[in-house]
Amino acid sequence: MDPACGPALDRRRCLRCLAGWGAPALAWVVAGPAWAGAQIEEPLSDAVRHALRAAVEQLDPPEPEFLTAEERLAYLRWLSRASWQLRRRKPEPQARIDFLQTVWYESKRAGLDTALVLGLIEVESAFSKYAISPAGARGYMQVMPFWTRVIGDGDPDKLFHLQTNLRYGCVILRHYLQRERGDLFLALGRYNGSRGRATYPNAVFAAERRWRLA
Repeated sequence: MDPACGPALDRRRCLRCLAGWGAPALAWVVAGPAWAGAQIEEPLSDAVRHALRAAVEQLDPPEPEFLTAEERLAYLRWLSRASWQLRRRKPEPQARIDFLQTVWYESKRAGLDTALVLGLIEVESAFSKYAISPAGARGYMQVMPFWTRVIGDGDPDKLFHLQTNLRYGCVILRHYLQRERGDLFLALGRYNGSRGRATYPNAVFAAERRWRLA
């Protein structure tokens, strides 16, 4: 590592020192404690695999659409409050807006509550784009690389792309929710690889409540 990245420099300056090293080096620096990494690769029927593959393909631009002006105003109010709540994690305003707009779009697309997805991201990666868990799960939603082989194009580096990571994470959580017949507690445990244990789901639920207040 560059000796300029010593204790006297803050985290952001150190990241700038490593900006040319690529995603793996950045991931090593920004990754704090990550809860995920134990998603288990399980046999999938052809129908399920094809459905999941179709769900992660064709990343459309995350442009929200609204049926009424009231819906749009509600979204804009939420976006403003959530952006304010996220400001310490993501100081750059446009980066916050891009992130939140994508979270909103992908959560709605998958039929998930946006506050739940934000809570999961907070617990999984602390909003670190390049987080890597000890088991190798990647990105905001800590998606295991095997998913890119099972339902994607086999390129795990794409899991560091904002919309790709959120698309995979939301689709996988929806898949687990269906497997658990709507039981969110068990679905979250399966997502984390700790099915049946309360620590992880309770942490996500607590974070979800904070985002719901936004």
